[in-house]
Amino acid sequence: MGLGRPEAPPLEQFLAIGLDKRTAQNALVNQKVTANLLAVIKEAGVEMCDKTIGNLLYTVATKYPANALVHRPVLVNYVVSTKIKSSAQLDAALSFLTNVGPEPFELDKFEQACGIGVEVSPEEIQASVKAIVDENMDAILEQRYHINVGSLCGQVRKLQPWGDAKIVKEELDRKLFEILGEKTEADEKKPMKKKKEKPVKTEVQTTVATPPPSEEELNPYTVFPKPEDNYKVHTEIFYSDGSIWRCHNTRDLLDKHLKVTGGKVLTRFPPEPNGYLHIGHAKAMFIDFGLAKDRGGSCYLRFDDTNPEAEKTEYIDHIKEIVGWMGWEPFKITYTSDYFQDLYDLAVELIKKGLAYVDHQTPEEIKEYREKMMNSPWRDRPIDESLKLFDDMRRGLIEEGKATLRMKQDMQSDNKNMNDLIAYRIKFTPHPHAGDKWCIYPSYDYAHCIVDSLENITHSLCTLEFEIRRPSYYWLLVALGLYQPYVWEYSRLNISNTVMSKRKLNRLVTEKWVDGWDDPRLLTLAGLRRRGVSATAINSFIRGIGITRSDNSLIRIDRLEYHIREELNKTAPRTMVVLNPVKVMIMNLEEDKVIDLDAKMWPDAPADDAASYYKVPFSRIVYIDRSDFRLKDSKDFYGLAPGKSVLLRYAFPIKCIAVVTGDDPEDIIEIRAEYDPLKSTKPKGVLHWVSEPSPGVEPLKVEVRLFDKLFHSENPAELEDWLSDLNPNSKEVIQGCYATPFLAKAVQGDKFQFERLGYFAVDTDSTPEKLVFNRTVTLRDSYSKGGK
Repeated sequence: MGLGRPEAPPLEQFLAIGLDKRTAQNALVNQKVTANLLAVIKEAGVEMCDKTIGNLLYTVATKYPANALVHRPVLVNYVVSTKIKSSAQLDAALSFLTNVGPEPFELDKFEQACGIGVEVSPEEIQASVKAIVDENMDAILEQRYHINVGSLCGQVRKLQPWGDAKIVKEELDRKLFEILGEKTEADEKKPMKKKKEKPVKTEVQTTVATPPPSEEELNPYTVFPKPEDNYKVHTEIFYSDGSIWRCHNTRDLLDKHLKVTGGKVLTRFPPEPNGYLHIGHAKAMFIDFGLAKDRGGSCYLRFDDTNPEAEKTEYIDHIKEIVGWMGWEPFKITYTSDYFQDLYDLAVELIKKGLAYVDHQTPEEIKEYREKMMNSPWRDRPIDESLKLFDDMRRGLIEEGKATLRMKQDMQSDNKNMNDLIAYRIKFTPHPHAGDKWCIYPSYDYAHCIVDSLENITHSLCTLEFEIRRPSYYWLLVALGLYQPYVWEYSRLNISNTVMSKRKLNRLVTEKWVDGWDDPRLLTLAGLRRRGVSATAINSFIRGIGITRSDNSLIRIDRLEYHIREELNKTAPRTMVVLNPVKVMIMNLEEDKVIDLDAKMWPDAPADDAASYYKVPFSRIVYIDRSDFRLKDSKDFYGLAPGKSVLLRYAFPIKCIAVVTGDDPEDIIEIRAEYDPLKSTKPKGVLHWVSEPSPGVEPLKVEVRLFDKLFHSENPAELEDWLSDLNPNSKEVIQGCYATPFLAKAVQGDKFQFERLGYFAVDTDSTPEKLVFNRTVTLRDSYSKGGK
């Protein structure tokens, strides 16, 4: 561009270098491509050029490695001078510069890698074409002009990477004509696709071959790079004035980091101690701790404790305990508050660099100015003034709410997370870990990235809603010249018929819509544990859904129940409990007789393994569930009815011979029956039951709690009045259930399958005098049938 002349509009500049109109227009749609292409044209110093050069410059603008931008003018000069004149040479140059990054390099090695100065004669191309044609002769004679010429050109280019592609194509066409002659009518027609022959049906059964699992299914951590590769651009920050910050570690910064860590992976699990952890945190732990374990590295448990108003020691203690229960062992337990002095010192440095200022706007004014993209009236206050005011904030000389420290980023940026975020605010609140030393506290946006850097975290992993905060994360680290961890976002875990927001969970707990943070209806990890779910089942579920970046997907709760059921089916012994007992008197059994029967704890229990059986007494008074008896029988009913027989599980067939009712004929007081000691009858129905352990002694009485989905809607979080969607029947407490004596010694943590009813666990409310069982999950496996 000539000096003193105004620059032409971008579209005119793009057309002037030979780009076709469609490519030029497409470039304008993308802000990043437009900025890069204009910069490349400026570096090239051309107003007009040959179309071939222009297309190569366009490739430089769209494909150039951002970590090697310092070397782009060198490459542009090679293109304009036609030393690099083919796509193959340019691809080789881009590959070379990607590996070099921002470091200096020797031009000789660069030119050698790009084939600069290498002249390939027509004779050499002819010889290579002949070699490839001879190699593919059978296919050429069979397919004639339907042969894939592009594939043949590619094979020639492997032999002659710097040969002129146009000459290669012309020589191939000439050679094919020499072999095949003029195209025939058949050559002009598109080849017909061969129909697949249907296999002949045979009586022999064959197994269907299933594809082997992908590498990611076998190891979900393969998506993460190695620490030594963390020198490439993490993100680009586009400023409203057109400038761009390209964030990456220098070799010096990375080398210092690798020296400290020994090249090991270091991750962190950073919960806020403002509530109990839920199943979404289980996914975060699986990724953070799991990646470190898989790579032989370490994972911090770091409490993100920057808001003393919401944090409690109770939550800190819970998090420590639940992380261990989930099977993870932290390398070290740290707190963001451990770094309060470092964070303060760095804030002072940021002010001295002119990149932070003390602001007196109210929260409402800050919100209004952000919406209008206006600078704060205090944005350009002198550095010395901000330093003094920030020190006053630290010493408690300014009232709460009267001042904040804000980062000087870009108030006109379309990304609201670059609109001068707050770094510090005043709070005269004692801190649960740091005590009363501080009355100013850093924000998450300020502290999180800095502590990641100070702890030499290699992989800073978070959910996708934080992706928009990437620019502010790296802006601060670049501004302070600190090591930059590799950030990677994954999809948030959303499960149907529940809420996962800590704010909503806190409201459910504090307003007593549920019975505390460990209510079994909640998907808090404490609630799941109390319900009887194991950490291994939760981790199995997390592994099954994978570490993906596909957001807004709602996982049906059936899928979690599938994994729970799969484990309990293998680990929970069977027994019998009657929820709503009705008395059955066995009329042909002596009053004082008790028969001890063997009942299986496992479906496939071997007959010679006594440990796989438990004793269940069969006496004159038996109890079955009221739902298993009807006064009027029907074809689809397999329970007991007048004149009908059923089999009592592990015992004998019984036949109803009479019914005793109250004043209401539907009020069944007692069923009278006879049993078949020889088991000669073979009824279809099989019922679970419990009997008196000895004459006149009531069976073991227990309390059973049944749980249903907490919300009616699959996604209550998206409802404005989400509390109105609560399911009033999500919890049913049944007193006076009868159980076999086998359960008398059950203690907290024990889990059982109550036959025909589901899987149950002993609740924390249990006492030796009164056992309480929570139903963990039903026996019905809808997920494997419909959604697996």
